[in-house]
Amino acid sequence: MPLFAQTQDTYEYNSEFTWGINKNSAGGLIGGFTFKKARKLNDNVLETFGLEIMNVKNPQEVRHSSGYTGNYFIFGKSNYLYTFRFQYGRDLILFTKAPQQGVEIKAVFAAGPSLGIVAPYYIERTVDNSFFTSVHEQYDPNNPNHSYNNILGTGNLFEGIGESSVQIGGNLKAALNFELGYLKSQVTGFEVGFLVDAYFNKINLMPTAENKSVFPTVFFTLFYGSRK
Repeated sequence: MPLFAQTQDTYEYNSEFTWGINKNSAGGLIGGFTFKKARKLNDNVLETFGLEIMNVKNPQEVRHSSGYTGNYFIFGKSNYLYTFRFQYGRDLILFTKAPQQGVEIKAVFAAGPSLGIVAPYYIERTVDNSFFTSVHEQYDPNNPNHSYNNILGTGNLFEGIGESSVQIGGNLKAALNFELGYLKSQVTGFEVGFLVDAYFNKINLMPTAENKSVFPTVFFTLFYGSRK
């Protein structure tokens, strides 16, 4: 009888912290990273505080390779958008996980301010059509030296980050969260959902393309963490 009671112990916890790797329709291979702290308000509701750090792209961005160097660049791109999304929300437990088996499913709702860092996108281009001499500059579609054939690749990582500007906005998220772990102290699972990121001004990522201030995305996040 004691053994039976032990194996059927309830799967109770009061708080959890998770971090995840995000893939979304407005990002690249890896869209960014998520962090979330949650605490139970009652048996079915958790209060959450979250942070998402993402690289947001224009849908028309396409990688090309230079015929001279083989290095990759995005033709027409003038700026990066790195967004920091601060979120406050609620997780509603729809299905509770049994000890060492099953899946815990939550409905996730969160909203909060967004801080967008608009950083210049640098290219490496030839000087006087000589491939032995090059300079790094922010791409400008009005500069005749920035034609497709003159571009040798992308500038250095974080080059020009000191010239960034800041955009203020907000975000709203709705998702389903599936926790698959079998240990009470650990959290493993995935989250799928929809998010809207909106700013007060249009973000000029590609000057020759349509630029917007609102970025709706669908996303998939793999997460891991701990609870107690």
